[in-house]
Amino acid sequence: MKNLVEELKWRGLYHDSMPGTEEQLLKEATAAYIGFDPTADSLHIGSMVQIILLVHLKNFGHRPIALVGGATGMIGDPSGKSDERNLLDEEALAKNVAGIKSVLSRFLDFNSTEVNAPVMVNNYDWMKNFSFIDFAREVGKRITVNYMMAKDSVKKRFSGEGEGMSFTEFTYQLIQGYDFYHLYKNNNCVLQMGGSDQWGNITTGTELVRRMGGENAKAYALTTPLITKADGSKFGKSEGGNVWLDADKTSVYKFYQFWVNTTDVDAEKYIKIFTFLDKDTIDALIEEHKTAPHLRVLQKKLAEEITVFVHNREELEKAIQASNILFGNSTAEDLKKLDEATFLEVFDGVPQAEIAKADLENGLEIITVLNEKTGFFKSNGEARRALTANSISVNREKIKEDFVLTANDLINNQFVLLQSGKKNYFVIRVV
Repeated sequence: MKNLVEELKWRGLYHDSMPGTEEQLLKEATAAYIGFDPTADSLHIGSMVQIILLVHLKNFGHRPIALVGGATGMIGDPSGKSDERNLLDEEALAKNVAGIKSVLSRFLDFNSTEVNAPVMVNNYDWMKNFSFIDFAREVGKRITVNYMMAKDSVKKRFSGEGEGMSFTEFTYQLIQGYDFYHLYKNNNCVLQMGGSDQWGNITTGTELVRRMGGENAKAYALTTPLITKADGSKFGKSEGGNVWLDADKTSVYKFYQFWVNTTDVDAEKYIKIFTFLDKDTIDALIEEHKTAPHLRVLQKKLAEEITVFVHNREELEKAIQASNILFGNSTAEDLKKLDEATFLEVFDGVPQAEIAKADLENGLEIITVLNEKTGFFKSNGEARRALTANSISVNREKIKEDFVLTANDLINNQFVLLQSGKKNYFVIRVV
């Protein structure tokens, strides 16, 4: 077997592992699982590390298991939190579980017939008929309260962070631990992976496997570092909130922009973590970037690779085209190819004004448009001087003072883009 741990280390995807983990992965094809909490009906880029970890696992000949926590999602993971999470009802959870399954299916082929074909499971399937008494007898007696209290996620909550911890959340690590045992017994799974904040929960699982699986039972743990930005702030959010992996929550344009706008330091780190480019290719890109940082070679390649991975190449091309509207030498034709949603996102924050469609029936003189109808210029004289200086464009095309705006100039039958100079934009919405 190729050395997966070695690969994860140079990529910055390795934080810690239990003794024997690397040897196990080198010895034979190994089934390993990662859990995903169904707190929403999709996943955002905060889950990308774990998705990529499962894909690396598959590429190295091992068997990835994606566990969607339909049962654990009813309780809430206390790791990294200072307050109790609001509990979701069954209907909301079912919707979230279905959404997460849909996202994961884009990266892993759960219908594959290969020997190491990916598997998807939902822990609600084996927990729903497990009575409290049976769980207390079979699982609860295996782990002492002292052991559970020693976990960082529990200690922090008991030492004054937030409002303490309910019995419900206290049991979370036991249920997650039992998941590992269940997968060990039924899927020959001997490794759980996750973020470094999951170490306590994962090792509870390895302990349960050891105590419930018989004298020869062995289980392993491997964690990834929590990703941060160079300035120490949390990775995964933009000014508008989470960056989602579904285009109906975060457009492909905004997704692409998130990556292309990363800092040089972050881009150098992220291209190793979030792409599957080999080490020689990445090293060459880093050197090329250092010789001409202003060309943003690293950011563009990072954005390209991850946008294709999460969406597809066609959507990438559209995102690049949309980006060029603002930052490149785009044409009027490029502008007219944008759909309404992308147009509004490209020009989000640009000043806007509305004019009535009826006003365009006989055409509007451009001076009237620039001043009276929109306020883009404060006076007719100012508008006229800009036109004389040849600095005004309508839908990316330079115009003169005799230009008349008509319905034929509308983008998507409702927008007109005005531009003064290189960076001064104004959007007319025709209603």
